[in-house]
Amino acid sequence: MDLLNTLVDKGLRRETPTRAEALAVLATTDDELLDVVAAAGKVRRHWFGRRVKLNYLVNLKSGLCPEDCSYCSQRLGSKADILKYTWLKPDQASQAAAAGLAGGAKRVCLVASGRGPTDRDVDRVSDTIKAIKEQNEDVEVCACLGLLSDGQAERLREAGADAYNHNLNTSESTYGEITTTHTYADRVDTVRKAHAAGLSACSGLIAGMGETDEDLVDVVFSLRELDPDSVPVNFLIPFEGTPLAKEWNLTPQRCLRILAMARFVCPDVEVRIAGGREVHLRTMQPLALHLANSIFLGDYLTSEGQAGKADLEMIADAGFEVEGAGEVTLPEHRAGGGRGSHAGGGACGSHADGGACGSHDGAEAGCGSPEGGGCGSHKGGGVCGTAPASAPAPAASAEEPRPGLVAVRRRGAGTDLAPNA
Repeated sequence: MDLLNTLVDKGLRRETPTRAEALAVLATTDDELLDVVAAAGKVRRHWFGRRVKLNYLVNLKSGLCPEDCSYCSQRLGSKADILKYTWLKPDQASQAAAAGLAGGAKRVCLVASGRGPTDRDVDRVSDTIKAIKEQNEDVEVCACLGLLSDGQAERLREAGADAYNHNLNTSESTYGEITTTHTYADRVDTVRKAHAAGLSACSGLIAGMGETDEDLVDVVFSLRELDPDSVPVNFLIPFEGTPLAKEWNLTPQRCLRILAMARFVCPDVEVRIAGGREVHLRTMQPLALHLANSIFLGDYLTSEGQAGKADLEMIADAGFEVEGAGEVTLPEHRAGGGRGSHAGGGACGSHADGGACGSHDGAEAGCGSPEGGGCGSHKGGGVCGTAPASAPAPAASAEEPRPGLVAVRRRGAGTDLAPNA
């Protein structure tokens, strides 16, 4: 179909699709879904081959957050029955990270709940980064500590951090509906601070909070302009005890369309399937690997994920391979600057002459998983593009609430039980 041919051509040239084209991807029918996946898969394979990067979350400090993000199990006033603990010591965090690295993870994402770090917190995390790198010299470390103050990003980089995560989560026009204790502009500012310090920026979104197709396109285009090297796509985990507990708006098909749209808009960027993949994609997770080139291994921040062994088997069975520690994730034009970051060359969804492609508090609240992200301990687990951009998007086929798919993490960091990796 003409739309998909156009999007593939643009993706291979790193050209930005139009908003109408991005909206048309989200408006495709289930009959057209495999064509959409195949088209976005061509773009994914062109820039990333069949490699899948594995990332591992370590929740350094869980719960008791003063922010009121509606999606987050760690939020102020949350009644979710999650683990709550204060800062892990550097050796504890290093041990937790080792489990993920032994399972094949290439990047460790260090996450802490809260509005943002104090200078003492930055010292703690810096000591943790050094402890992890002493044991694993080649590991990538991404920090996710909330809103950064001046100079903190530079201190994290000096300590050895490679990247910083802070998600935009949703469109600017609707941001105030999910959070009131900080602003969308605050988030953008933190992503820019990470960029300016020479850290690889990681910033993504959360889908399934009741947003419109226009909201999804808005946030992905905003991410493109901020030019992060990695874009985690989270699918809301409707935790009991949070304001969005009843928001079951996603189907596996809609999740695939969202991932495809993100790939077309950000063709040469690490698109990561983050929190919620097990809950919402379920048995269609392998199809998502044709769209995204990165996933989390094992558990998330406050919820359990699919068993690490099952993740590895899924990747192999789908015909993909785990990206090795010595392989560079990003295409050469983006990775030339070292530390896994762009080098001032082309950018997410940009033309070849440059151009452009930005949280925690629960959404990967480390590098990308909403409020602790996925589950996985569940028991079982018109013509495309012809609608005008102004036409209302078809309503998503929301599912009946399935709270049984969400399992609170009870192992790993903050417990005496072995982690899942």
